[in-house]
Amino acid sequence: MTKTTSDSLAIAAKGLRKAYGDKTVLDGIDLAVPAGTVFSLLGPNGAGKTTAVKILSTLIGADAGDLHVGGHDLAVDPQAVRAAIGVTGQFSAVDGLITGEENMLLMADLHHLSRAEGRRTAAELLERFDLVEAAKKPAAGYSGGMKRRLDLAMTLVGDPRIIFLDEPTTGLDPRSRHTTWGIIRELVAGGVTVFLTTQYLEEADELADRIAVLSDGRIAAEGTADELKRLVPGGHVRLRFTDPVTYRAAAVALREVTRDDEALALQIPSDGSQRELRAVLDWLDSAGVEADELTVHTPDLDDVFFALTGGTDKPKADQHKETAR
Repeated sequence: MTKTTSDSLAIAAKGLRKAYGDKTVLDGIDLAVPAGTVFSLLGPNGAGKTTAVKILSTLIGADAGDLHVGGHDLAVDPQAVRAAIGVTGQFSAVDGLITGEENMLLMADLHHLSRAEGRRTAAELLERFDLVEAAKKPAAGYSGGMKRRLDLAMTLVGDPRIIFLDEPTTGLDPRSRHTTWGIIRELVAGGVTVFLTTQYLEEADELADRIAVLSDGRIAAEGTADELKRLVPGGHVRLRFTDPVTYRAAAVALREVTRDDEALALQIPSDGSQRELRAVLDWLDSAGVEADELTVHTPDLDDVFFALTGGTDKPKADQHKETAR
């Protein structure tokens, strides 16, 4: 079994607590994030996601907890933690009054890079983030997606191995969101660890190696997206018919089905696995039933979120995904 001590993890938190007055925001949560992975923290607005990011990135202090980031103890050596991380918050750090290139060079100065190294690093990152043509223009004229790309480029000036992304695609159009996802995947492929909070369930599903659901200051569940989806019942195969006679015959022939007489549809419980789907198809063949349409529904993170948090203040998500056959 792989050893998962605080020394072998990019981020490790034990008993992280934070309260504001009589309001407990984080109630003793544990986090373990292996290096070179994407870890996503999901939860309703006000659940404490941003507070966790601020604590782990040394912006505010914790009330309690054994906290290590990049192998450094936050309580003992916060400066070493700051040297190892990059942070992109919900609100852009871009200065709109200066150009994209000047924003990059300013960040290089803050990281104490030499003039030559700063210009080289800025040029490389502007090219990597497809901002060369806009580099000499004031950032105030950038689109939301361009500002977000510049924000991420600025975060990478210090070559951090751990990056905190707090709702990085909020307010972006779908194309810009997908572009940002591609950048995040490239970073992780290069060995960077990403701690991601997001309002988009689809985003966590697409990017995260592991997901933790935060509810009422505690971790309600943690695992891969598939593991979390298996916590929630409700998967099924839906058969739809156009001929009422065939529909009624199928309803009689098939066991354990839910009928929808108005839609001429039958619903069969299923976990959506290939094995179960094959069993359903074999049973249909043996019963001589031929549906006009077959769709498979598996629980998604939307279902998981509702089940684990009571359905309050749901993050943004697409509709349930159904695959037509």
